[in-house]
Amino acid sequence: MERNELLPGVYVTRIAAEKFNRCRLSLHFTFPAKRETATAHALLPLVMERGCASCPDMTEMTKKLARLYGADLTVDGRAVGANHNLCISVTGIKDAFALEGEKLTSAYAQLVLDEAFHPYFVDGAFDPSEVEIEKTMLRRNLENEINEKRIYCARAAQREFYKDTPAAIRQGGYLEEVDSQTPQTLLAAYQEMLRTAQIELMLFGIDEENEAVVLDALKKELAAIQRNPQPLAPFVTIPVQPVKHFKESFDMVQAKLCMMFTMDRPVDLDELQAYRLAMALFGGSVTSRLFLNVREKMHICYYCSSSFQTFTGSMSVNSGIEPANAEKAEAAILKELSDLCDGPISDEELEDCRRGLLSGFDSVEDSISGIESWYAMQIWRGAGINTPAQEREKMLKVTKDDVRDVLKRFHLSVSYLLTNKEENHG
Repeated sequence: MERNELLPGVYVTRIAAEKFNRCRLSLHFTFPAKRETATAHALLPLVMERGCASCPDMTEMTKKLARLYGADLTVDGRAVGANHNLCISVTGIKDAFALEGEKLTSAYAQLVLDEAFHPYFVDGAFDPSEVEIEKTMLRRNLENEINEKRIYCARAAQREFYKDTPAAIRQGGYLEEVDSQTPQTLLAAYQEMLRTAQIELMLFGIDEENEAVVLDALKKELAAIQRNPQPLAPFVTIPVQPVKHFKESFDMVQAKLCMMFTMDRPVDLDELQAYRLAMALFGGSVTSRLFLNVREKMHICYYCSSSFQTFTGSMSVNSGIEPANAEKAEAAILKELSDLCDGPISDEELEDCRRGLLSGFDSVEDSISGIESWYAMQIWRGAGINTPAQEREKMLKVTKDDVRDVLKRFHLSVSYLLTNKEENHG
């Protein structure tokens, strides 16, 4: 793996990916999320994926991809801490496997650049009909969130936990703002992205000749833009505060409980493997304390798991419970955390969890998408780039005391309960 700066705020990451018969070009635009443009940026990749100037609709795009031996195009958006990422990717077979010697990589690169820099416009902005179609889909997804109580509870807890910090921005969009989105608001969001984003071109299985062509083409596209790349938003720190409990009631049978914990400090990335093993021991695996004790032995949760957010130094525990067991479940979760911090940890449970994580490292390079996710996340974290093998070696060195040290840093901040109306009024 090799990474270099091509232009200010523009980087190229090269990964040989020799064992695959497919190659991939991904163009990542990453920039600090803003509350006022969150819904526009949530809608933007949905509209962009529908076509570009050279393939103005999905029918033409489907035909083009079919001619490229079934190549795959994706345009998606995601949250990266307090930053937003829009990624355009094309994956297809390498030139060596083309039946008639076609220059497939050049075609993939042109398609990525067309999608990124030449969207299909009508009267100088995005196609109004395409915008309306994707607004309907986005609105439906946001409206349906209320029916997915597990997701609703987690997001409600995050809203109270993150408060007014940049991490609180809903990068999936705001329902009340969908109707106000227009081709012009999307155009403004798109142009701002081109000007300000940190750009990462990731090349997988691309030979030097094709790489040179891609880089020259990218430089030409960027030369036409008045670029002012902005640094990415830093990690967010949530201060320790008295625990706040929230409760909402719905017509529902199974209650949902989300507990948010903070460390009140940025994550030291040198300790990342200790956090991973700590999460696996506490609630991130089928051999964890929450799974084996709270779910299997105590039978007070349908599910109960923990996860860790590097960019905010926070931990969440999500569980599905009987409404009458809410207080008992919260107490049991806190007891398991306390027992891990101050009590014994057996060699068997430590190594069971470690083996699961080591297996994950071993599987990273089984797919191009896995490799991309691995290195992209390291780039966004901003603290050096290691291979899965290097991180595997770090994992082997994590001790019980390391696990205890990181778990002791977490303090419960927010507990959010969704329960049935009868329980709420009882």
